[in-house]
Amino acid sequence: MKKWIPAVCAVLAVCLPLAAQEVPAFASAADQAIQEAVANESIPGAVLLVGHGGKVVYHKAYGSRALVPAREKMTEDTIFDLASLTKVVATTPSIMKLFEQGKIRMDDRVTDYLPTFQGGRTNITVRDLLTHFSGLRPDLDLKPEWSGYDTGIKKALADPPAGPPGVKFVYSDINFILLGEIVHRLSGEPLDQFAKEQIFEPLGMKDTGFRPAPSLRPRIAPTEIDPHTGKPLRGVVHDPTSRFMGGVAGHAGLFSTASDLALYAQMMLDQGRAAGRQLFSPVAVQKFTSPETPPGQPILRGFGWDIDSPFSSNRGELFPIGSFGHTGFTGTDIWIDPSSQTYVILLTNAVHPRGGKSIRSMRARVATLVAAAYGSAIPGIELTGYDDFSTSERRTVARNTEVWNGLDVLARDQFAPLKGRHIGLITNHTGLSRDGKRNIDLMRAAGIDITAIFSPEHGLAGTEDREDIGNGRDTATGIPVFSLYDGKDRRPTGAMLKGVDTLVFDIQDVGARFYTYSCTMIYSLREAARRKIPFYVLDRPNPITGVHVEGPVLASSLESFVGCAAIPVRHGMTLGELARMVNGEDHLGADLHVIAAEGWHRGDWFDSTGLTWVDPSPNMLSLNAALLYPGIALLEASANYSVGRGTGAPFEQVGATWIRGAELAKFLNSRYITGIRVYPTRFQPTASKGKGEWMNGVRFVITDRDNFDSVGFGLELAYALEQLYPGKIDWKANERLIGSDQVIAELKAGSTPSTIMQKYRERLDEFVNTRAKYLLYPGR
Repeated sequence: MKKWIPAVCAVLAVCLPLAAQEVPAFASAADQAIQEAVANESIPGAVLLVGHGGKVVYHKAYGSRALVPAREKMTEDTIFDLASLTKVVATTPSIMKLFEQGKIRMDDRVTDYLPTFQGGRTNITVRDLLTHFSGLRPDLDLKPEWSGYDTGIKKALADPPAGPPGVKFVYSDINFILLGEIVHRLSGEPLDQFAKEQIFEPLGMKDTGFRPAPSLRPRIAPTEIDPHTGKPLRGVVHDPTSRFMGGVAGHAGLFSTASDLALYAQMMLDQGRAAGRQLFSPVAVQKFTSPETPPGQPILRGFGWDIDSPFSSNRGELFPIGSFGHTGFTGTDIWIDPSSQTYVILLTNAVHPRGGKSIRSMRARVATLVAAAYGSAIPGIELTGYDDFSTSERRTVARNTEVWNGLDVLARDQFAPLKGRHIGLITNHTGLSRDGKRNIDLMRAAGIDITAIFSPEHGLAGTEDREDIGNGRDTATGIPVFSLYDGKDRRPTGAMLKGVDTLVFDIQDVGARFYTYSCTMIYSLREAARRKIPFYVLDRPNPITGVHVEGPVLASSLESFVGCAAIPVRHGMTLGELARMVNGEDHLGADLHVIAAEGWHRGDWFDSTGLTWVDPSPNMLSLNAALLYPGIALLEASANYSVGRGTGAPFEQVGATWIRGAELAKFLNSRYITGIRVYPTRFQPTASKGKGEWMNGVRFVITDRDNFDSVGFGLELAYALEQLYPGKIDWKANERLIGSDQVIAELKAGSTPSTIMQKYRERLDEFVNTRAKYLLYPGR
């Protein structure tokens, strides 16, 4: 069986052939998938175009272009509202062109180009916008209605961030509205004109552009019914924000055909070459389509392009990492695979005449069929896909690595830097090597003289849960052990340091400001600086990643042993990095040496490291507890409130005799907090607060740890408790944990968490900027 393939040549130097070809192996099954979607009214119709090996191998129209006011047959030359494909077909290549011209850099701040953005006080970069890691909201407010391009830009420039930049993936149209305006200001031309001159015309994309001419209207697929007119939108952009802005915006507004998009896709496969000229350099194409999101993130995005994320259903299950594409809300999608020289373009107007229909399953089926016919596998990567998923579900391409702690690195070199020194070792039961050997024993076996051992809260064995931990001796070696948590001496004294000429710190932290191991290190570092004693930190990974930075920065007036440096609650640093920052910012002048861990990236969770979890303290029993801890522990100083200490799940549940669990769970779940669900529970602590009493409360289930804001949830919990049970939480008692009088005042006043987070955002941004100078590991 043969089929005539329409020409998609235009001005390309190598024409995509007009020739009789065998119907591809995927065609029958792809036809069936699309026709089923038409039959069950998921879509009115569609156009499928597949390219492979420099040729269009399949191009077909299905169903109807319009259903109301009259049915019209779908044709292969139908023009579609591309919706968010605008981001990668117009805005991204425009930025890429400016990038090649040296007019923009990815790590420049947005304020370098848009000076009034967020009042000129933000660290958001061009990279953050292109990868959707800016922390901005998904879209601008549409009510009350407004109009005008300048109005939209003004709103985007002033829109407050929902979180810090570089931490979380939040797909945001505002990002690309701003990028479109950057194109405008740098080029001196509106985005539509610049893209036309620099991309569409050179490629011969004659049916592609914003605000299509009235003469093209008969070929345009209508979208949803406009509630103002009662008629389908046709030739007018479907996206309301773009429509309010006059139809030209960086995130939506472009119209095109499958044939025109094939020209663009082939140019990308040909590494920027088209029509006998190099439209883009190969290195620029590669840079923009390679993963640029922080290491360890559960999603992969290039600059503008999607690679592997909750939005890449059109990738299917077989196209490999290294391929890239995008979808549009109206029902459009494109996927490009350089490894097999294949692209899939599937255009529908699924929102016509009314929206609310999912086509993810159809997209995935079609892409999988094409990839099975032409795709080339990449060894070592197993892709587990699915046909459909909610926006809260995601595919994680997990890093599984082998991390060597600083201890392992030093042991490999027989502790060479410590030879001939008299060591004071600050450690506890977590000071183990990859193979489970104590640092004490490894050092002694290498001939290192350990003169004294210093233990933090919970003692050397990590089992004590009291204040009055005294001194003693290590039972295996007889080395004296001095407690740095005995109620008075929380730093090494002169008597303790007798005979010690070097301090070595090796303890596993959990990444929260009020976890006291960090202050034990900082107090000891300050003492070492004062006494001119070299200080070594044998670094270990932050188990809850080094990319999440959350919560208010500690006010100096609230410094204590549960917060002794100007850092936020979740600081996103290792203790080695924190030591570097304290030494530098406080001008300690300590002779500091950090033995960095090897193999760890900032985005790695503890379960990616290959290391064995050792409970770092009696009530820190899991990685889940460590993730919840920065938020849940914010309120644990309240006398009449339990965070689950003395149960099998501390920090994974909270309760009190005055809480009604079902009520609290309903309130929190109704807030639709990203990454967590809550359910009622009852528990009876065997120790700590509420010992022997039955507590009503709630328990927490993490559903998306990479997009979960621990401290943000702690504020949500605090807000819920104040709304439901006013006066029950002792805010004063928790001031040193929360670390901000302003936050406490807002909580007492009943302010929403988003309002509170916005008020401490500026100082958090300043911390992130300072922190960057001291980071040791790759990633953001």
